[in-house]
Amino acid sequence: MLKQFTKIAATAALLATPLAAWADGHTEFTIRATANSNENDEDYDGLVVFKNYVEAASNGRIAVELFIGTQLCATGAECLEGVSEGSIDVYISTSGGAAGIFPYVQVLDLPYLMSSDRVAEAVLSGDFVRTLRDKALEDSGNTVRLMTIGNTGGWRNFANTERRVTSPADMEGLKLRTVVADLPVQLVEAMGASATPIPWPELFTSLQTGVVEGTANGITDIMGMKFPDAGLQYLTLDGHSYMGALWWMNNDNFLAMPEDLRRVVVDGFSALQQATFASPKRKSIEAYEAFVAGGGDIYVPSPEEKAAFAAAAEPVNAWFRENVDGGGEMLDALIAATAEVEAELAEAYASDLN
Repeated sequence: MLKQFTKIAATAALLATPLAAWADGHTEFTIRATANSNENDEDYDGLVVFKNYVEAASNGRIAVELFIGTQLCATGAECLEGVSEGSIDVYISTSGGAAGIFPYVQVLDLPYLMSSDRVAEAVLSGDFVRTLRDKALEDSGNTVRLMTIGNTGGWRNFANTERRVTSPADMEGLKLRTVVADLPVQLVEAMGASATPIPWPELFTSLQTGVVEGTANGITDIMGMKFPDAGLQYLTLDGHSYMGALWWMNNDNFLAMPEDLRRVVVDGFSALQQATFASPKRKSIEAYEAFVAGGGDIYVPSPEEKAAFAAAAEPVNAWFRENVDGGGEMLDALIAATAEVEAELAEAYASDLN
């Protein structure tokens, strides 16, 4: 499938750092990393940490060039083609951005499977990611390697312009924006709302004009895009999906490094992952405060209410198993990994709380 995409003409300049300048003449490998975001984004925070760690830990033998925005590529398919071909070394995608090539990564968007940051971060630091990696390597002809999964915006929550939502019944009839993909449409409709696919740049105007009455996003995206100015005033913290960020690398370029430098790169992605886990937590504090200060209404569902949301969304999991290539395998892997982490946490709580 990757061979069908348009070939990328990759041109850019080195993002200079003192270490990169010192390393000039000592560099053995260069990693070209891109994120279709901006310098206020968690993805950028992670890349800065990755660049600093890898260049320092390799003693200048690896240089990391950062390309933020669309200098190298503009869409998930285009960027992943660049990774496959080797013109891009590292790229970060959402699950939706990679779904056209690796549809089963949408397992991260399935609702109410992971209950907290502690659970999600442990799951995404374990063997579940290796299962996804092996499947993606197989499907890409051993060209695209999943290095780690971080976070890009916290948790998705339902927000709307009309009313406080405390149960699925309150969502009945609401026109909610989704991305142009089947899975989020299935979720919105399972909740009794009406799904309307809208491109991200058009969402503000669509909320303002009533084309849609709500969306499912993290608070930093909501405030960053000034959606309250378009009438978005009601936010329900149901936390239905963790906003995972998949970090991909060209497999040949990774394996071309000697083992000691591959270890540096792997450790660099671990540092990147920790940075992206932390960044949304810090940024969300100010974002929630600003939302409330602007007149926004925040509702936190009780455990019983959240269970009702999860029950309403259960048909989405069955749809995923039946309609997504590799969906059943990945859903089972995520459920098993989550259960294992929750059991470990239960033991930890039993010790730590007594």
